[in-house]
Amino acid sequence: MAMLNSYNELLTQIQKIPLQEQRRLLQELQMIVKRKTKPSHSLLELEGLGKEIWEGIDPQQYVDEERNSWNG
Repeated sequence: MAMLNSYNELLTQIQKIPLQEQRRLLQELQMIVKRKTKPSHSLLELEGLGKEIWEGIDPQQYVDEERNSWNG
């Protein structure tokens, strides 16, 4: 319960400061949260994954065979 009271007190104090300082506080809080969160991954990290599966396979021949399989 003490944490909730602290939160409410803090929120009340923030509302009393000028809007420009509220924005600055928000930016600083965003930086703090960003530093504490797990870094996200890029889709580019998957580049080349599984390339050994495709070694020795002709892309056009593969596509042609796949298309032919659709027709039975």
